[in-house]
Amino acid sequence: MSPVPPRAQMPEVAPTVQQDVARLAASPEVRSAYNWLRTQEPQLAQWQMEMARIPAPPFGESARGAWLAERFREVGLDDVRIDDVGNVFGAHPGFMQSGVGQRYVALSAHIDTVFPANTPLNIRQQGSRLYGPGVSDNGAGVTAMLAIASLLRAVRLRHGLPFVFIGNVGEEGEGDLRGMRHIFSTPRWKDSIAYSVVLDGAGADTVVAEALGSRRFEVIVRGPGGHSWSDFGAPNPIVILSRAIDTFTSTPVPTVPKTTFNIGVIRGGTSVNSIPESASMKVDIRSTSMAEMERLEQTLRLALNRAAEDETLAAEMRSPVQKRPAGVNCEVVAIGSRPAGELTTGARILHVIRAVDVQLNNAAQVQRASTDANIPLSLGLEAIAIGGGGSGGGAHTLQEWFDSNGRELGLKRILLTLLALAGAGE
Repeated sequence: MSPVPPRAQMPEVAPTVQQDVARLAASPEVRSAYNWLRTQEPQLAQWQMEMARIPAPPFGESARGAWLAERFREVGLDDVRIDDVGNVFGAHPGFMQSGVGQRYVALSAHIDTVFPANTPLNIRQQGSRLYGPGVSDNGAGVTAMLAIASLLRAVRLRHGLPFVFIGNVGEEGEGDLRGMRHIFSTPRWKDSIAYSVVLDGAGADTVVAEALGSRRFEVIVRGPGGHSWSDFGAPNPIVILSRAIDTFTSTPVPTVPKTTFNIGVIRGGTSVNSIPESASMKVDIRSTSMAEMERLEQTLRLALNRAAEDETLAAEMRSPVQKRPAGVNCEVVAIGSRPAGELTTGARILHVIRAVDVQLNNAAQVQRASTDANIPLSLGLEAIAIGGGGSGGGAHTLQEWFDSNGRELGLKRILLTLLALAGAGE
């Protein structure tokens, strides 16, 4: 999850929801759960380091998935399984009757990292801090999920709806949310997950309730190439990209809904005295509006086509009649697409997390970001993404760190949210 500025303050909480959360927090069972959590930090740190030492690059999460499935069994979850793409599932029953039409509250955390398979995983602990790639993103989220799952075996807590715990693959980079896409295209889960609570990284001061959509493209231009002297006049792919960038980046974008674009990578050419045979660039488009992303994609394609036409015409004018330059070929390849979406202000899950934060005297703001919650939010389902507690930094670098101070607050927040959503003690 990439940090973004807060969108707004949380909406005012419904009084009835606040009363329900306060009653939950005051119950002897929840107080026992708090006491149990307070004693678990050594175990949590051990799990966090164990997992972080297992490579989990995009499309290479199987070893970490097997490790998580074994932990799910150890903490007593039911029906532990790994699906076709590598997502790991475990369930904990509620007291409402199960069967056809059963609804679940899902608690999920992505198990993949951005780091290639050969990255040195020097995971170490110094006091309350853990260091190494992936210890926070998403070691903090997965560890918090395991803490809650383990708690349910240690302390008897009544909850109406059952919980499904999910360690999903494919959240980072080129994974393109493939784990969550698979889950919410599967009949068993698409219509049965009533609420999704996504754990991503550390902290307890944010609530992601807006899915920041993105579309990513690789633009490739190919031409005949040649020598800068003897083949002068041949269309130049780098010039075509330059023209296209100039036109595309002049496109106005709205501030509401906030919409952005970026040219992040440009490649092409072999030497200063060679007309390149090809050139490429990678383009990132982001917005909370699907319509704005579609508009910018169309603008990009039109800018590219116009640039190719202009350079082809210029090349024909530069070349002698007897040596017409060969044509160019342009290709726009989609390399990523994350849907946009947002919760309505009246969504129950928003009122619940707000009530929990009030109960815990925790200040949090609504944010927009690109997380696993994009998928259910884009389908009109209730979902949020929050942190696993503690604090962290250096995400996506070899210097990543996590500090367990404050983890207890994050775990209390997760627990109260799940119980309130599931209808605890009814």
